[in-house]
Amino acid sequence: MSPKSIKTNPGRYFEDFRPGQILNHATPRTVSDGDAALTLALSGGRHALFSSAPFARSCGLAPAPLDPLLVFHVVFGKTVPDISLNAVANLGYAQGRFLASVHSGDTLSASSEVLGVKETSNGKTGVVYVRTTGINQYGLPVLSYVRWVLVRKRDAASPAPADSAPRTAACVPAADLVVPAGLNFSAYDFDVAGAPHAFEDYEVGEKIDHVDGMVVEEAEAQMATRLYQNTAKVHFNQFERNKDPSGRRLVYGGVVISTARSLSFNGLENAGLILGINAGRHVNPYFAGGTLFAWSEVLDAQTLAGRDDVGALRLRLVATRDRPCADFPDKDASGAYPAEVVLDLDYWAAVPRRG
Repeated sequence: MSPKSIKTNPGRYFEDFRPGQILNHATPRTVSDGDAALTLALSGGRHALFSSAPFARSCGLAPAPLDPLLVFHVVFGKTVPDISLNAVANLGYAQGRFLASVHSGDTLSASSEVLGVKETSNGKTGVVYVRTTGINQYGLPVLSYVRWVLVRKRDAASPAPADSAPRTAACVPAADLVVPAGLNFSAYDFDVAGAPHAFEDYEVGEKIDHVDGMVVEEAEAQMATRLYQNTAKVHFNQFERNKDPSGRRLVYGGVVISTARSLSFNGLENAGLILGINAGRHVNPYFAGGTLFAWSEVLDAQTLAGRDDVGALRLRLVATRDRPCADFPDKDASGAYPAEVVLDLDYWAAVPRRG
């Protein structure tokens, strides 16, 4: 009898990561109009720039771009088999920039650099910090971001690597944001977009209750996660999840982000084009069947050099599970969040100016 052949990939454990390591992720993905349509069906997105080719063309973008969050999810999905197959949870994001538009027919690939590692106090897991870069078929970067993920150790008794957790900037400077080539909001049609609110109409400190709620069903969460080729066990393997106190599969955090951003259309109709992700946390787990609500806060408003047609709003998007947001549920003085808060995302969006 021949010896057992092991050809499958069990995924990396915490001990397998080291600072400076470069991971080239498999399976380039050609994105299409079908991906865009299915993403709209699963998230409920309504921003005109990603719903109407003529509207995108009137804004100087032809062919029409794909939603940056679709690009983010596809690139993120490439990284899972190498980084987070054995993850307990994805913990946060920082320093994200969308560097070029992606269109139907483009092919996305990804690579990541391990920035640092830090064992947790229980000795059973560790946090891995990576910077991921997504490129198109021409080798041009379209996206770069940092994330950190809690990963299981293969052996709790194995020695811990030296703590090398990196420091991340609190915010992407507005001057470093990349406006898509060709974008011109000087003839922006506010009626078609759905609301009259321009860059000048938002004030720093303003809070917006997005009012609407949306439930994510189990089948929808599974389909969206498969669409992005995210294979993390916590989203699919019920046999393993039965060992967790919750006994349930986690919904991929990107589904929560896209659903919350879709809810934010009501009040931020003209802020659909995300330019950067400053920070983000999946504060509490979200399981399918809970109704998502959301509210936003305007953190900053920056004009962009040489542009009188577009400005950048720094927005904080908070999502809750089974709790309407009329009272803007938030962390307390000690930094603790209510149990219903599931997402706290800080991002930059391009918004038309009256110019």
